[in-house]
Amino acid sequence: MRKGTTLILGLVAVLVLPFGISLAEDPPSEKAKDRYTWRTAPRHASGVAPDPKVHADQAIVMVMAADTFGWRGYFAVHPWIIFKRAGETSYTRYDVVGWGGGNVVRRNYALPDGLWFGSRPEVLADHRGAAASALIDQVEAAIQTYPFAREYRSYPGPNSNTFIAHIGREVPALDLDMPANAIGKDYRPITNPVGLSSSGQGVQANLLGVLGMSVGLEEGIELNLLGLNFGIDFNRPALRLPSVGRLGMDSVEQVTAKDLANDNAAKAESAEAKLKPSS
Repeated sequence: MRKGTTLILGLVAVLVLPFGISLAEDPPSEKAKDRYTWRTAPRHASGVAPDPKVHADQAIVMVMAADTFGWRGYFAVHPWIIFKRAGETSYTRYDVVGWGGGNVVRRNYALPDGLWFGSRPEVLADHRGAAASALIDQVEAAIQTYPFAREYRSYPGPNSNTFIAHIGREVPALDLDMPANAIGKDYRPITNPVGLSSSGQGVQANLLGVLGMSVGLEEGIELNLLGLNFGIDFNRPALRLPSVGRLGMDSVEQVTAKDLANDNAAKAESAEAKLKPSS
């Protein structure tokens, strides 16, 4: 009897602790975005993506994710992908948006690195130059083969995380490591319960995104219980937890606004120097 009680209490602690950490990191009393509505929430550029005009000569592919709107932001994220080819001065963005009906895969629905209804995005994958150029055609092909373009369920999927996970499976070179709170990334139809993990570099077995396991180079070892993910990432050491996503090293080094400003300034100065006639 005591063992059973201990097991239940342990399970409750494992489920509740990550949510507590999420609340501690972003208390509701200090959460300005809780005062927003769908209409008033800011969606301006965050400055996370490099200026496409300054970096016109460079191909870029990035995957981003931000907390979902309102109370759901304590549990899940909304991801999207942006890219540009060398020579282009603007990004193309793709994500899945459930409202509005019809095809839920949206092209340029929002600004490439815009706040997601008040939430600043974090980078999940970042490729530049020749590496990015090699990925773009593959990413576009993966978008066209997304099997749930006219289906959407926020839980357990298919949803926006299911869409980005599909791209990750189809394009392993993207090196995509989706966080544990990307609910829906493990969604698989009951007719296809076993296959590649969302990184495209591991394997997983899962029933409709609510029960399963993933093992891979990017995601480490991860268990899925009722859509909540728990695991350990050995590649860039971190615990993988629901609500929190990651507790430890980031899967991709996050670019600060200062770093990006310095990078853009250096790129612009280099471009200007090329235009000046030599003495």
